[in-house]
Amino acid sequence: MSDYDPLVDGDIVEAPGKIPVPDDVQDAIRTLIRWAGDDPEREGLIDTPKRVARAWREYCQGYEEDPATHLARTFEEVGGYDELVLLKDIPFQSHCEHHMAPIIGKASIAYMPTNRVVGISKLARVLNGFARRLQVQERLTAEVAKCIWDNLEPHGVAVVIEASHSCMTARGVRTPGVGMTTSRLLGCFLDDDRSRKEVLSLMGY
Repeated sequence: MSDYDPLVDGDIVEAPGKIPVPDDVQDAIRTLIRWAGDDPEREGLIDTPKRVARAWREYCQGYEEDPATHLARTFEEVGGYDELVLLKDIPFQSHCEHHMAPIIGKASIAYMPTNRVVGISKLARVLNGFARRLQVQERLTAEVAKCIWDNLEPHGVAVVIEASHSCMTARGVRTPGVGMTTSRLLGCFLDDDRSRKEVLSLMGY
């Protein structure tokens, strides 16, 4: 479906709700298509520059937000609960900053609260806030953990991420099925062996 809607008088305008795409951005994408060996003016590709540009605005929405804002509202009435809080297998998508290729994976995020907790969906929002940027998995893992540590001030934070990198599976060495695991432990999960074993066991490691 085209990104344009015709008016009665024959003029062409952007469809309602579509984000305008600057000409230089479209030209850059046309250049890439041409360099790859295709004709950006053929029918199937004529609207591709706009679609690609808008897709990348969506992929990189994380630049438009501060993930820490998702942790601003906390709850202290938890009935005395002060044990581990864990959200497992949160799916996410990102793009590597080296080849701009997809990173597809899942994350497990845990923290040991002090006197307050946060809504569990907020942990996923923090992950996605950082994932929707050009990333490397190591930094993504560290950023999520630090954000929770700095804003919730818990006894400990643990983040483990498993992901497949298209820059390795679809190009270069081309080894599909290979996954990468990274972790960041802070506070009691780093310093206390029992707490570390408990959280990693509950995560499945």
